[in-house]
Amino acid sequence: MKLSAKMTKALNDQIAMEAFASNYYLSMASWSQITGYEGTASLFYAQSDEERMHMLKIVKFLNDLGVTVVIPAVKQPPKDFKSIEGICKIALKNEQAVTASINKIVELAQKEKDHSTFTFLQWFVDEQVQEETKFETILQKFELIGRDKLALNEIDKILGTMAATPEPAAN
Repeated sequence: MKLSAKMTKALNDQIAMEAFASNYYLSMASWSQITGYEGTASLFYAQSDEERMHMLKIVKFLNDLGVTVVIPAVKQPPKDFKSIEGICKIALKNEQAVTASINKIVELAQKEKDHSTFTFLQWFVDEQVQEETKFETILQKFELIGRDKLALNEIDKILGTMAATPEPAAN
């Protein structure tokens, strides 16, 4: 099977997006750990690993097709953050951007009648629903529990529990 140049570029761009997300989440995890939010750190370390796995999934798909993969240089993410709520808002925006990118690639696959890539991308479509829901749910905790020190401690514990609980596997 031969991928179009447009599809090859789109998938290589997605690899770069996943690599940046992995590093961004790693930076968030590091900040969380240094700041004393162990649960939040655990969640974002796991999130960083998950994004790297997404990147590798695309790399292996392209490799299986004999397509040369572009391993990206990754821009340094910020290292200082203001709050747990702030990093969760950034994470939600990042996941929404990834969803939009995946959807554009799906649309390209449909337009090009590239059934293999379309089928491959369905896992990512399902995954993005879970990712956005995860961060929307976390952000709801701030409205439900609050933002004082006791509330932040409780939310940090909840995030640690979320890190320890594996997500249901998407097809």
